[in-house]
Amino acid sequence: MKRDSGSKQRTPKKVTHMPDGQGAVLSTAAGQALTDELRSSFQGEVIDRGHPGYDEARAVWNGLIDRRPALIARCSGTADVVEAVRVARKHRPLVSIRGGGHQVAGSGVCDDGLVIDLSRMKGVHVDPTARTARAQAGVTWGELDRETQLHALATPGGEISATGIAGLTLGGGFGFVMRAFGLSCDSVRSLEIVTADGAVRTVSREEEPELFWAARGGGRGLGVVTSFEFGLHPLGPEVAGVLVLHPYERAEEVLRAWRDATYTAPETVTPELLLWSVPADPAIPQELHRSNCVMVGAVYGGPPGDAATAALAPQRELGPPLMDLSGTVPYVALQSANTWRFPDGERYFMKSHFMDELSDEAISTLVEWYSRRPTPESLIVVRTLGGAVARVGPDDSAFAHRSARYNVSVDAGWRDPALDETAIGWARSAWDAMKRFSSGGTYLNFAGLGEDANELRGAVFGSHEERLEHTRAAYDPEGLFAPAAGRP
Repeated sequence: MKRDSGSKQRTPKKVTHMPDGQGAVLSTAAGQALTDELRSSFQGEVIDRGHPGYDEARAVWNGLIDRRPALIARCSGTADVVEAVRVARKHRPLVSIRGGGHQVAGSGVCDDGLVIDLSRMKGVHVDPTARTARAQAGVTWGELDRETQLHALATPGGEISATGIAGLTLGGGFGFVMRAFGLSCDSVRSLEIVTADGAVRTVSREEEPELFWAARGGGRGLGVVTSFEFGLHPLGPEVAGVLVLHPYERAEEVLRAWRDATYTAPETVTPELLLWSVPADPAIPQELHRSNCVMVGAVYGGPPGDAATAALAPQRELGPPLMDLSGTVPYVALQSANTWRFPDGERYFMKSHFMDELSDEAISTLVEWYSRRPTPESLIVVRTLGGAVARVGPDDSAFAHRSARYNVSVDAGWRDPALDETAIGWARSAWDAMKRFSSGGTYLNFAGLGEDANELRGAVFGSHEERLEHTRAAYDPEGLFAPAAGRP
């Protein structure tokens, strides 16, 4: 593989373990004591290493992650979470918290500790009159969209329907309509959280506002969030969108034209550009399948019609395309359109930069590094922020990158474990090469693996890092969730 003269290719570290500074590796006796005590008070399922469902229960979306917890507490509801926290506080194992499980770093599972697993907590209640939805932490975006779209309502979140609402929202939450409606965390009205003392707290702007501030973009380590109340926006059931495939030979030209078009895009439009492979979709001629291309996408955050067509037009007019698949689609179909391209169990690595500008030199660097990608599943994504994302005050939530114009994510995907070093090395080196164009920030949900956490902590939380640490210490003075707070 070619090397960039200004970027050092690094050998990936072992990825099955995370750097955890607190929490005990349980002895056999201690693990049994914890298991026995939890089983005596637990309504859900307690899964130890001898359980026939252990391997399935410890598996996460990213097949690169292979961790072996001592115990998995699969909670049936908030009371089970309280019991798991109580037992953890007594026995002090290493603790991780799992929601939907669709996270690159796989931080929901840990080695040799206790996993508090909320993935079976799937309740959703929609109030169409109040335009709110209450959803438990194991719900995925596809499951939430299914319920809210019965009333032509949506809350912004996710680009893959299998993504869990909890992790995405706590880290900020990019989505197809974020310029119109903000990040996922911006639509949170309140949330229920079990803190380290075992208390069940409902937090909002009025109740425990500092914890509410931290939970919107501050990620892990505040407690166990059991449910979210989202505000909903009128959207759907049909939405207007752009999907135009351009020849890869014109990649730099299309990127420059797309960048210029983003400057004048209205807030109702959320543009996105991908350097990727043509999907093997029946609507696309077979001879184009898996060939390199430039994908230009955009979604209109309002009803389809003449206004939508006019607002989206600049995203379609970037030169002669390979194919133009733009049109009106059901919102639930839009949200799930790419899910099949990121199947469970394959191997993934993603790392990103926030950027204030996308210079011609940055564009050339992106295209050059994309040309070195190791597999057809690997891609580079440029997302456009601004609009409703930027209208939220910089200190209104823990999300620290309100003023950035773009996020550039280098996403490696592959199947063969023999390619681990090559695929991760490509993504790290491409990220290194783009660092000089960055505004200095990294998106928490695309922040690499566990070994990247310390290096990127300041880049993820920026000026909010100290305030977050104070908030965590106030609610968890003994550091029960400190290892979780240190993970991406």
